[in-house]
Amino acid sequence: MNLKRFGVPAVIAVTAALALSSCAANEGGAAPAESASSLSGNLVGAGASSQDAAQQSWIAGFQTANPDVTIDYDPSGSGAGRETFIEGASDFAGSDRAFKDDELAAGGFAKCAPDSTIVELPLYISPIAVIFNVEGVDTLNLDAATIAGIFAGTITNWNDPAIAATNPDATLPDLAITPVHRSDDSGTTENFTEYLGATAADVWTYEADGVWPFEGGEAAQGTSGLVDAVTNGTGTIGYADASRAGDLGTVAVQVGDEFVEYSPEAAAAIVDASPFVEGRADGDLAIELDRISTEAGVYPIVLVSYLIACGTYAEPENVELVKSYLSYIASPEGQDAAAADAGSAPISDSLREKITAAIDSIG
Repeated sequence: MNLKRFGVPAVIAVTAALALSSCAANEGGAAPAESASSLSGNLVGAGASSQDAAQQSWIAGFQTANPDVTIDYDPSGSGAGRETFIEGASDFAGSDRAFKDDELAAGGFAKCAPDSTIVELPLYISPIAVIFNVEGVDTLNLDAATIAGIFAGTITNWNDPAIAATNPDATLPDLAITPVHRSDDSGTTENFTEYLGATAADVWTYEADGVWPFEGGEAAQGTSGLVDAVTNGTGTIGYADASRAGDLGTVAVQVGDEFVEYSPEAAAAIVDASPFVEGRADGDLAIELDRISTEAGVYPIVLVSYLIACGTYAEPENVELVKSYLSYIASPEGQDAAAADAGSAPISDSLREKITAAIDSIG
């Protein structure tokens, strides 16, 4: 990770929330009465459905440690979550991409103080799995151009020579391919199409976008809808947060001269090898993923999902609660809980230093 921001690591006081969370995580029971949390109130979040399993884990851990706190998270999708945050209907957002420069320039974040920047924290890192349902085939080796051709509609049958060339031992049926994409504005779609454009520009000629760029194939709402469509179809293929791959077939992606299967470790490796987006405010830790890296062991179809908050809130009511919840998510306990329950990749210690500094700056 090219760590350019917050050059001096911040020191954040250990809050009652984190101390209790650690106790609950390590002992699996209620915290002692003498260290009871003083936090109370309600937080509302909305956004990326990819984060849903992790959010449920984080919420359960934080609320167990802080019984007077209620946190609601609506996995409405990244686009909807960003809009909800802009409109001031949520205290924080989950998004599978950072805000773009023109969106930041437009401003208008209703919960934030006038002229406040926003804080974007890369707290959920997960590979995006290319999933498929072909009887008798559990895994496939595919290069970027072949993946792009399948989703662009130029490769239409499972026994196509391009697929057979990298899978000589597979029994590929004479069966039509049905690509499935998200019907909603999705950060997973934007990350996936960004990968296709970066690695197979001759085949995939569309701009990266959260909205699928053309009609064709099958469309499904949300992560759950897409996974259900692939699972219940025949000859289907799609893309989803890897934690939701289940028993479906998955693709090992060509990186350099090797084919790399998705894993939390491979996803974390590509993130740590990528720089931050230049020109952002100190608390805005948007990452410029290096999709074309050929370093050994990296998996390039990765989703970095952000927790987004105000740099300065217009009203102070929930500031400490927001900071405490984000601090728990960033803590080793919170990251390990998400890894166990959602299959995500825990953030590195060096990235955690940047994130905790950003959280500390929230006012």
